[in-house]
Amino acid sequence: ICFLLFAVLYIVSYFIITRYKRKADEQEDEDAIVNRISLFLSTFTLAVSAGAVLLLPFSIISNEILLSFPQNYYIQWLNGSLIHGLWNLASLFSNLCLFVLMPFAFFFLESEGFAGLKKGIRARILETLVMLILLALLILGIVWVASALIDNDAASMESLYDLWEFYLPYLYSCISLMGCLLLLLCTPVGLSRMFTVMGQLLVKPTILEDLDEQMYIITLEEEAIQRKLNGVSSTVEYQTVELERELEKVKSKKTNLERRKKASAWERNLVYPAVMILLLIETSFSVLLVALNILYLLVDETAMPKGSGGPGIGNASLSTFGFVGAALEIILIFYLMVSSVVGFYSLRFFENFTPRKDDTTMTKIIGNCVSILVLSSALPVMSRTLGITRFDLLGDFGRFNWLGNFYIVLSYNLLFAIMTTLCLVRKFTSAVREELLKALGLDKLHLSNNPRDSETKPSANGHQKTL
Repeated sequence: ICFLLFAVLYIVSYFIITRYKRKADEQEDEDAIVNRISLFLSTFTLAVSAGAVLLLPFSIISNEILLSFPQNYYIQWLNGSLIHGLWNLASLFSNLCLFVLMPFAFFFLESEGFAGLKKGIRARILETLVMLILLALLILGIVWVASALIDNDAASMESLYDLWEFYLPYLYSCISLMGCLLLLLCTPVGLSRMFTVMGQLLVKPTILEDLDEQMYIITLEEEAIQRKLNGVSSTVEYQTVELERELEKVKSKKTNLERRKKASAWERNLVYPAVMILLLIETSFSVLLVALNILYLLVDETAMPKGSGGPGIGNASLSTFGFVGAALEIILIFYLMVSSVVGFYSLRFFENFTPRKDDTTMTKIIGNCVSILVLSSALPVMSRTLGITRFDLLGDFGRFNWLGNFYIVLSYNLLFAIMTTLCLVRKFTSAVREELLKALGLDKLHLSNNPRDSETKPSANGHQKTL
C-alpha cells in the first residue's frame, strides 16, 4: 500500500517537474546523465513533499472511517499500523531528501571533477561526495555549538554521539522550527493574496464597464505595435525585443477581455462573488480557530502539541462535530498549504524563484523542491500548533522539543492571528487608504502602493489605464 501510494505521487510529481523544466538543448552525454539523475532525485523529493502534505488529512479521514465502519471487511487494511508506518516513512524520507539527496543533486549538477583527474561521471561523483562530507562536518559543528550554547551539560553533549536516535531528530527539529517560522511569514501573506489570485483566475462582474470599447482600444493598440514592429529594422535587436514584449502583454490583455466577453452571466455574477465569500469565510474561520486555541492554551495544558499519546487510531473522533468537523479540518489544512505556497512566491525575496513553464533551470527546480519540502514537512506541525486539528503527531514529528515550550507555542499562535488580521485589514482597506492619501495630497509619495498593483489602475468608468 505504501509503495502504491508513493508510486502515484512519484508519477504526478514527474509530470509536474517536466512541465516546468527547461527543454534541454543538444548536450553532451555526461551532462545529460547528470541532469537526468538530478531530475529523478528532485522528483523523489517532490513526491515526499506531497506525501507529507497528504499525511495529516489521510490520517484524519482514516480515523473517521474506522469509527464509522469498525467491522467492515474491506477496510481492514486501514489500521493503526499503516498510519504509524506512513508517518515514520514520511519523517525518514524527509530527512533523507533534505540532508542527502538534494545536496547531492545540487553538488552533482555543479561539479566538474577535481583538477588533475580524468573527466567523467566518476570524477564528478567523487567531488560531490567530498563536498557532502565537508557539508556534514559543517552542520555537525553548527549543531554542536548550538547545543553547547543552549543546553550545556554532559548528558546533552553525550547524546550528540547518538546519530540516529538523537542527532538527526534534533537537527530535523531545528529545520522544522525554521519551516514553521517560514510558514508564519508566508501563510498570512498568502491568505490575503488568495483573493487577488482567484480574481485573476475567475471572470469578474462587468459593473460600469464597456467591454466592447475596451476591446476596440486593445485592438488599436495591438495594430499600432504590430506596425512599429514591422517598421523596425532587424538590426536593432533591442527595440525589436521590447516591442515583442509589449505585443505579448497586449495579446494577453486581449485574451482576458475576450474570455470575459464570452463568459455567461452566471459565471460573471454568481461564481466570482461566491468564491470570494467562501475565501473570506475560510480565512475568518481559521483566525477564529487560532483565537480559540489561544484560550485553550491559557486554561488547559492538554492543548499543547507535545505529541502525547492519544486515544489511538479508530478509537475516538478527533473532532467535536464528527465526520463533518473532520472534513472541515481537512479543507482548512489544504487551504493553509495552498495559501502558504502562494505567500511564499509572493514575497519579494522569492519572486525570482517562481518556476516558469518550460523555462526553469535544474538548479532552480532543486531549490523549489527543497523549499516545498520544508513547507510541507512543517505543515502538520503548524496545523497542530495552531489548533486546526487535535490529531496527535505520530512518528518523529511529535518528538520536537520546542512543541512542549508553552511560550513558543503561545507566541506562535498570537503572531499568526495578529499577522493574518493585519494582512486582511490591509487588503480590504487599501482602496479607502489610497483615496484618503489622494484627498490629503500624499498620493505622490507612494506610501501605500504595492509595486505589483501600481502598474495599472482603473479609471472612473472602469477602464484600465496603464501608467
